[in-house]
Amino acid sequence: MRLRILTLNLWNEEGDHRRFTHINKGLRRLDPDLVAFQEVMSRDRLDGLLEGTPLRGLHQAEAMATVPPHADRYGGSALAARWTYRLVEALDLRMADAMDVPWASLAVIVTLPDAGDMLFIATTASWRLDAEFARERQVQALADLDARHRCKLPTIIAGDFNASPDAASIRFLSGLQSLNGRSVHYHDAWAVAGDGPGYTWTSENPNTRSVIDQIVRQPSHRRRLDYVFVGSWHAHPHAHGRIRAARLAFDHAVDDLWLSDHFGLIVDIDVSGGA
Repeated sequence: MRLRILTLNLWNEEGDHRRFTHINKGLRRLDPDLVAFQEVMSRDRLDGLLEGTPLRGLHQAEAMATVPPHADRYGGSALAARWTYRLVEALDLRMADAMDVPWASLAVIVTLPDAGDMLFIATTASWRLDAEFARERQVQALADLDARHRCKLPTIIAGDFNASPDAASIRFLSGLQSLNGRSVHYHDAWAVAGDGPGYTWTSENPNTRSVIDQIVRQPSHRRRLDYVFVGSWHAHPHAHGRIRAARLAFDHAVDDLWLSDHFGLIVDIDVSGGA
């Protein structure tokens, strides 16, 4: 079956709130089957985004016993799926050296009609430029999360990893290097089927420019930070997740409004072999 996955950092409650109406319209137009959201302030905000779509949402506040510090400012992770799913784990990825990460990773098992069960993980990693050591440990924790719950169909991990493709954390997930004597392999959907550099965080976006000026302090900065990873043959020998297309979403102004400080990523995958 053909499966469409979207990931989008929502930029909490910053900017002109009319942008949420346009994001909702974009969701209805793009018609994704699985969505990973980052920086969603509340369940009410999530419900508004999903209004008029067939998607059923889950906010991390419903899945965690405690509210992480800074969640009142930066929101939390959320996901949505077209079909029935069940939460299997909400993973707190805060590290002693990276505590300002209020976004949990949500893992759900989604039942795809006539195809079987699939593990879907919506995640976010540490954001600071000097936090790659924390991100390395976080992606290893994500690999462990997958190993605890994976199904026959290839696992999908989607979100804002706050790391460019040449970073150790992304290279680890892509099977290009080991970390702490271990290695894994997932397909980076953009590397397989994307066209061009796929920058999702760029000074060309007016919403992003002020943050880049604050923390990067270099001109014309742009990076690919948002990913959809697909589990490979090594972990799913009897199933297939063939990546057919990957493209940016929400990457243009609508009515003079840029809709987030990140561009989204939408990926089409053919999955089979799980039933």
